[in-house]
Amino acid sequence: MGQTPPAASPASADAASRSRRSKDRAGRNLPAAVAVGVTLGAVALASLFFDKRLFLVLATAAVLGAVWELAGAVRTAGIALPTPPLYPGVVLAIAAAFWAGPGGLVVALTLTAVAVLVWRGLVAPGSLGPQGYRRDVTAGLFSVVYLLTAGGFAALLVRPEDGPFRILAWLLLVVGSDVGGYTVGVLTGRHPMAPSVSPKKSWEGFGGSVLACVLLGVLVVWLALDAAWWVGVVLGVSMALSATLGDLTESLLKRDIGVKDMGTLLPGHGGLMDRLDSIALSAPVAWLVLGLLVPVA
Repeated sequence: MGQTPPAASPASADAASRSRRSKDRAGRNLPAAVAVGVTLGAVALASLFFDKRLFLVLATAAVLGAVWELAGAVRTAGIALPTPPLYPGVVLAIAAAFWAGPGGLVVALTLTAVAVLVWRGLVAPGSLGPQGYRRDVTAGLFSVVYLLTAGGFAALLVRPEDGPFRILAWLLLVVGSDVGGYTVGVLTGRHPMAPSVSPKKSWEGFGGSVLACVLLGVLVVWLALDAAWWVGVVLGVSMALSATLGDLTESLLKRDIGVKDMGTLLPGHGGLMDRLDSIALSAPVAWLVLGLLVPVA
């Protein structure tokens, strides 16, 4: 009774301190993040090589979930996201892109954008009224550009005969950008890239993203798409840039509306929006680069 607990040894205290610092800098539950990421990747790959339509169903579900999460997040900032036209717009954009190509996607996105304007102005519950119209419509159009466009370009990527391998290249490089940036940033990050937007993102981490994407890009375009090595370099650099910009874009959005995560559906990642951040902006870039440099036979 009244005994003083033994003091921790300097070595153990130093190890605990390093562990805490590493966890603070990581900013996520790494085991949970890895488990969720591996599971999602396995499900996506299984759907791709079993039946493309299953992948489209998964992509549609993911974008619908992201719109739902975004609606809840912006509601905390007093924004009423016009979801009634956005939900069918997600389905329309992905289906039109897959079955009608780029022209179909353009038509679907245009119709959804017009529906957002009309619904919020004329059909929405009268309690909304004209007050906040510009704010709500802006959020709706942002959803069209940021989320529905990403889903549509995913459908365009999977559409050709070698579409599963194009999706594989895109997603593998996005994951490589995340893992490379995370690992190098935690270990060596010293110079913040955008401290007012994402304090943990460093230039060292971005270098790790580029290196990982280039190495993976060379391998995947050679083995899966039968393209020249330099195509992998171009694709890798493009994916690192677009994935990083996507991550920073969502960080800026979260800071603007005052939330840490967009949701809680994915342990270690946050919500679907938190996982789709780097994927969203890289989808059209992957489609453009592969379309130009790896023509469909």
